[in-house]
Amino acid sequence: MADLNSQPPLRFQGHRHLIQRLVLSTLTGRPIRVTNIRSTSVENPGLASHEVSFLRLLESVTNGSQIEFSYTGTALAYRPGLITGSATGYGADAGGVLKHEIPAGCTRGVSYFLIPLCLLAPFSKSPINVQFTGPGVITSATPTGDVSVDTVRTAILPLYEQFGITNKLEIRTTQRSNPGPGGKGGAGEVQLIFGHQVRLPKTVHLLNPGRIKSIRGVAYATGVAGANNARMIEAARGVLNPFVADTRIFSENTSAGFIPAPDKSNPRAKRKLGIGFGLSLVAESSTGVRYSADVASPVTGGVPPEDIGVQCANQLLEVVEQGGCVSAVAAPTLLTLMAMGSEDVGRIQLGRDVLGSENVLQLARDFKEFGLSGWGLRDAGEGSDDIVVSIVGKGVGNVGRKTA
Repeated sequence: MADLNSQPPLRFQGHRHLIQRLVLSTLTGRPIRVTNIRSTSVENPGLASHEVSFLRLLESVTNGSQIEFSYTGTALAYRPGLITGSATGYGADAGGVLKHEIPAGCTRGVSYFLIPLCLLAPFSKSPINVQFTGPGVITSATPTGDVSVDTVRTAILPLYEQFGITNKLEIRTTQRSNPGPGGKGGAGEVQLIFGHQVRLPKTVHLLNPGRIKSIRGVAYATGVAGANNARMIEAARGVLNPFVADTRIFSENTSAGFIPAPDKSNPRAKRKLGIGFGLSLVAESSTGVRYSADVASPVTGGVPPEDIGVQCANQLLEVVEQGGCVSAVAAPTLLTLMAMGSEDVGRIQLGRDVLGSENVLQLARDFKEFGLSGWGLRDAGEGSDDIVVSIVGKGVGNVGRKTA
């Protein structure tokens, strides 16, 4: 890695795509400076609680990172260090587990932390083993657009197999949770185990979406009757069975977590948080391509389980209709790993709606800012409306690991 002090920071504005830029900064070793972070907001200027929490997590899994922000939190300077993982002596306990507590006011799902952490993990010096705890952990899909932990486990984590990253990848959900009142907090608990580090990811060529052969899913009910799961499953199967006969949706019913709620009469009082239900669906094609959909009960309630099941099934059909070899949710992960790989041309077929989504377009712009390769685009042809994206890997790889 080049001397960070000799590199001027890349400059960005606003809070949008902040996590994406922090990840690219850490992977490429380029310092960044972000200004005007919610500077026009009167009530909540500067960094939000979930962004500060991610910065704390980033500091925990790296060594030598420098993080500075202004008094109001509207300006942030970040100089990345070496990704060390959950090594003992760098914040992890004697068992190599790094515990990260998410604050109560968090409105983002735990996938907000898991997806970027998984991107950093293959390039870590040591395995990453992080346990997310605290009153702010939400494992379900959220109104802010985060997917559930089930979708990360079944639709995004398997993508790493394409790059030769296959061993010791696991996500454990020990306490489920839905968003609490106002969409804040959930009192869940999730552990990410990522023990496969590589020197460079393999070059991938994904050009055949295939045909959908199976659909799998998880219906979850937290702190409510398990009959909600059966109702969601029946409604979803009513939509999906005419298209794919091999449809299996598993049911999981758990109790809600507790958080401290002391009062004058009882200082040790606790209350339940994270009550609700939801459904996560993943469709797999004959070539191993996965499409996902996620719907959870709204914080305000009033929506029957049947509507959640139908909505999630229809959402899955819409994602499949978009085409390509990766969905919009998983595309940034796959494209980033392609850019980090060996200096060869990788190709992936994307649906036009996926390529034209805000997150993917901004990722292409950020790649240019960080000195990564531009994208080559061409029509897929053969009667398909998809676009083939070509990316040349920059060979950034893992500076902490010298062998594959």
